[in-house]
Amino acid sequence: MTSFFIAVKYAAIGIYTFFIQERNAKIQFFIAILTLFLSWWLHISNIEWILVLLCMMLVIGLEMMNTAIEKICNHITPDFHPNIKIIKDIAAGAVLWAACCSVIIGCIIFIPKITHYIFNWE
Repeated sequence: MTSFFIAVKYAAIGIYTFFIQERNAKIQFFIAILTLFLSWWLHISNIEWILVLLCMMLVIGLEMMNTAIEKICNHITPDFHPNIKIIKDIAAGAVLWAACCSVIIGCIIFIPKITHYIFNWE
C-alpha cells in the first residue's frame, strides 16, 4: 500500500511541476477557473457540469502528455530531426483538437444561457 502512496506523491509532484513551470498550463488553468466561475454563475445543469469538467480535464490532461512528449523528444536529441518534429506536431495537434472541440461544446452550453441572461434581464 505504501507504494501506492509513493506513486500518488510522484504524480502530485508532476502535476505541481506542470502548473508551475509550463506557460500553457498557467493559461489553461486561468481559462479553467474562468469557465468554472461562468458555469456557477449561469447555473448550468448537472449534465452540462459533467461536460464542462470533462472538457477541461481532457485539454489539461492532453497538454500534460504533450509536455511530457516534448521533454522526452528534447532529451533524445536537442537537434532538429524530421521524425521528432512529426511526433511533437501530432502531440500538439491532439491538444488543439481537444481544445477546439471543447470550445464548440462550451459555445453550445454557454451562448444560449448568456443571450437569455442579456436579453431577458429581470
